[in-house]
Amino acid sequence: MSKRPEVIVYTDGACSGNPGPGGWGAVLIWNGTEKELSGGEAHTTNNRMEMQAVIEALKALTKPCLVKIHSDSALIINAFTQGWIDSWIKRGWRKADKKPVENKELWQAMLEAMKPHNVKWVKVKGHSGIELNERADQLAVAASQKF
Repeated sequence: MSKRPEVIVYTDGACSGNPGPGGWGAVLIWNGTEKELSGGEAHTTNNRMEMQAVIEALKALTKPCLVKIHSDSALIINAFTQGWIDSWIKRGWRKADKKPVENKELWQAMLEAMKPHNVKWVKVKGHSGIELNERADQLAVAASQKF
């Protein structure tokens, strides 16, 4: 059995108005190769764009990988590292306060995109000079400005 490739991913989302025009950006690195992805929507939110960045980065991988995702989204990081998403699923996609989880379809798409991979989550501080996080932010902002 061959070893899974290791991929480093930096993701970010941006939104003007929240809701408003938004964009997402992702930078993927493996074997010294870098790939940039971006996209956006005319009417969206920052959280949706953060989530879309992760989904699109994972969907870009053509075989099962060891993936280390760096994000400045506390919501995404905590959902996976603090067990929030497991609790939401057990409660029928409801939060502890019984309110429905927002963006359920994107959480489900993210879980589906994660299935073939071994994913580790790394929280980074946004706008703190981390080069690849800053690049993901630039991609997201540029994509949001197309709308």
